[in-house]
Amino acid sequence: MNVTILGGGAWGTAIAIHLAKYQSQIPNSKITLWVRDAIKAQEMFDTRINAQYLPSIELPPNLNITSNWDFALGQVMTSEDLVVIATPLAALGEIAEQLCRRNLENNQVIQHWLWLCKGIEANSGMLPHEIVEKALQTQGMTSAIHYGVLSGPSFAKEVAQGLPCALTVASQFNDLNEMTQTLFHQKSMRIYVTDDITGVELGGAIKNVLAIATGIADGLELGLNARAALITRGMNEMSRIGIAMGAKLETFLGLAGLGDLILTATGELSRNRKVGIELAKNHSLEEILNQLGHVAEGVRCAQAIERLAQRFHVETPIISAVCDILFRDVKPLDAVHKMMSREPKPK
Repeated sequence: MNVTILGGGAWGTAIAIHLAKYQSQIPNSKITLWVRDAIKAQEMFDTRINAQYLPSIELPPNLNITSNWDFALGQVMTSEDLVVIATPLAALGEIAEQLCRRNLENNQVIQHWLWLCKGIEANSGMLPHEIVEKALQTQGMTSAIHYGVLSGPSFAKEVAQGLPCALTVASQFNDLNEMTQTLFHQKSMRIYVTDDITGVELGGAIKNVLAIATGIADGLELGLNARAALITRGMNEMSRIGIAMGAKLETFLGLAGLGDLILTATGELSRNRKVGIELAKNHSLEEILNQLGHVAEGVRCAQAIERLAQRFHVETPIISAVCDILFRDVKPLDAVHKMMSREPKPK
């Protein structure tokens, strides 16, 4: 049972470290990390460190590192193998199309796909599984691939350090769910299963926007009462959008909803929370993102989530306030005053 992870960022590297660490638990397995940049891949291979994203974490000696696309995918050629897509959401469609083309060109099927990215495509408003399904339909491979998402409260640095965490795999394909549990459910990591892929993906996207809101409140020093109110009412916005789109309420009460929201809204390692804190200091969004050095998916998908809410007639004052601050030149304190002056609601 071999695994190839596509993407050498913080999260892809952390997952590769976890799998390689417990490789001995899976007989006859190989763990391969594909890194797009050849120079970076060689540096990681030589130094056994991902200096850009996880500079203090040593890469296990049994972890294969390569920038060779054909070699990386050549390691996952049987129905027992798994491809993990660990790129940012913006690259998910491209990677899915490349996997489809390789399958067709080599007359083989890399059957099991699992992605780690969180967000909603900014222009189309598509969830990650909809992006993948579009690529599969275009290539006539819909029935050949078993796919899903792995999500939940998880900072890459802590996973790479081997600290405990719990995640959810969401897929309608039972064999993929079982494979994911077999591979990932090892000592420091617990894996739970659901078939609610829409709910899990919405939770992973919306919590990033709500984390920006919480960061703004903390940056303005509005207090712990305000933080608790934002998280709770943000959870309400998340679940109402999800239920309107056919997701299950229990998903938002679990790891991929409430769990991920609490972590991202309050954790000091949260990039989206940092964006909010810096916005409260009246720094420009361009300046904040340049200094961050990592992707902040909440910025990318905030307006797409707002449009989804509008399409399904769900009122989302917190998400809209974040969009006001990010894209409509509203000052953070003015956005707070606007929310606080809204008419009372029964629930």
